[in-house]
Amino acid sequence: MPKGNNPFAEHCDIKVAELVLNKKIEALQDLKNTLDQTFVKIIDALYDSKGRIILTGMGKSGHVARKIAATFASTGTPSLFIHPSEAGHGDLGMISNQDIVILLSNSGQTAELVPIINYCQRFAIKTIGVTCNPESMLAKAASLKLVLPSVDEACGEIPAPTTSTTAMIAIGDALAVALYKRRDFSALDFRIFHPGGNLGARLLVLEELMLTGDNMPLIAEDRNIESAIAEITKKGLGCVGVVNSQNNLIGMVTDGDLRRNIFKINAGCGITEIMTKKPITLASNAFAQEAMALMSERKITNIFITDKEKPIGVIHLHQLLRVGVL
Repeated sequence: MPKGNNPFAEHCDIKVAELVLNKKIEALQDLKNTLDQTFVKIIDALYDSKGRIILTGMGKSGHVARKIAATFASTGTPSLFIHPSEAGHGDLGMISNQDIVILLSNSGQTAELVPIINYCQRFAIKTIGVTCNPESMLAKAASLKLVLPSVDEACGEIPAPTTSTTAMIAIGDALAVALYKRRDFSALDFRIFHPGGNLGARLLVLEELMLTGDNMPLIAEDRNIESAIAEITKKGLGCVGVVNSQNNLIGMVTDGDLRRNIFKINAGCGITEIMTKKPITLASNAFAQEAMALMSERKITNIFITDKEKPIGVIHLHQLLRVGVL
């Protein structure tokens, strides 16, 4: 293959990668600099919509549209992808007059989008055109247009979509995040759509995992070391919480504390002599990932859950690992 105008011909693989990434960085910076009130108007339209967000595009833009639809859906906005070629063969019926249709096309001249555009215009369905060509068919036909900066693709003389698709994915992510922020979509809401795997586990709240009632290892502050050992052994968590007469958690003793103090104490010593005062606690609505991070940072394996200083539960490291929190 002749080198000709190939900008990559004299470069090693790492240099090629750096050139590609630099192109993408430049494209994203250009995209950032184009943001204006048009972006806000589009968020307004998406926020006010009573229906779904329909994404469509052909070729690489279609792959990007699928990804953006999935991001919208996972962040609380009902969304789906419609293939433009299938739309003209019955899938137009999937679009209601309450929906908003986002059409992606770098050139804005994609012929396969015409049936969807015509259908939306006929039934007054709002459309958003995402394109690099402000004078294109798509830009002129759309209710709102989001014009991306024209960028050089990252593969030199071969115009395969690279930087342009990166810009499309980025603006799609920006739309999805801005929209869910406007809607106050929370991490708990997010978990509803992500119940499986490590992600779902990290978004569990401690109330769903903690041991409660008689499963909690607790003793009164006036008890001795022998009682503490018995409670630790019975409950099998390697720790015991110490409560006062008001049932407030005032301390905690672990089996490590017992080992470290073995030569200083006898079975009849009071538990308060070796307990850790004011132990680390969390609220029941704290996330499992927060408990895991705290355990890792403090090098501990148990955390008591309290409500107004009263113990209502306890969580062990093994419980977090068992449900997939890493």
